[in-house]
Amino acid sequence: MDTIELLKNHRSIRRFQARPIEADKMERILECGMRASNTGNMQIYSIIVTQDKANIETISKLHFGQGSSAAAFLTVCVDVNRYHHWCRLNGCDEPYDNFLWLMSGTVDATLAAQNICVAAESEGLGFCYLGTVMYNTKAIAEALQLPKWVVPVVTLCLGYPDEQPALSERLPLKGVVHHEYYHDYSDDDIRDVHRIREEFPFNQEMVRQNKTRNLCEIFTKIRYPRKDNTAISKALLQFIEEAGMMNNE
Repeated sequence: MDTIELLKNHRSIRRFQARPIEADKMERILECGMRASNTGNMQIYSIIVTQDKANIETISKLHFGQGSSAAAFLTVCVDVNRYHHWCRLNGCDEPYDNFLWLMSGTVDATLAAQNICVAAESEGLGFCYLGTVMYNTKAIAEALQLPKWVVPVVTLCLGYPDEQPALSERLPLKGVVHHEYYHDYSDDDIRDVHRIREEFPFNQEMVRQNKTRNLCEIFTKIRYPRKDNTAISKALLQFIEEAGMMNNE
């Protein structure tokens, strides 16, 4: 399968075979991650590879049971700690403990993670991004023994697939791509670009089972309600400050 077809046929995998990932294959995948573009070629990120079964169980619990059958968890972190250490050794300032570098590191970590994902699928592996890294950031950091200036931002569970789920729906290009300038959406535009999701059989069944008025209410009332967003945001901001990444004076 060529790269275009590989990307267009991506499926999130949540059930994995009881089969370890070969060491040479894992190394190739990680090397692909490290070849990703990044800010100033500084590579302000680190990747924590979890493969011990007991540790996988611990990390899986912090992601609400997701990935429990995976062969590995990869936690990609913003890492200013390593760069600051280098700065100290060279008698230089340590100016990267702020919001700018939290954002830059988050972008770099995500680019590395996506390279890893493409390489993993090309090697016959499956993966799933776990957004729950933002829900339990402090506990995950403690479990992985992350020092100050290191913030987990992306978690992948990885392994040989034990399922072949259907392709998920995606918005059409016209719903996402803007040519030359941002084109704000009319009511008709919004209805049109979201129609594919609202008519998707799985989503219609979710609406029926949850007895909501529509698919939008699934997201705003059940999956990601305001009270959860607010509580998680406060906890995340508190951890980021504790990690030393909000020195914006």
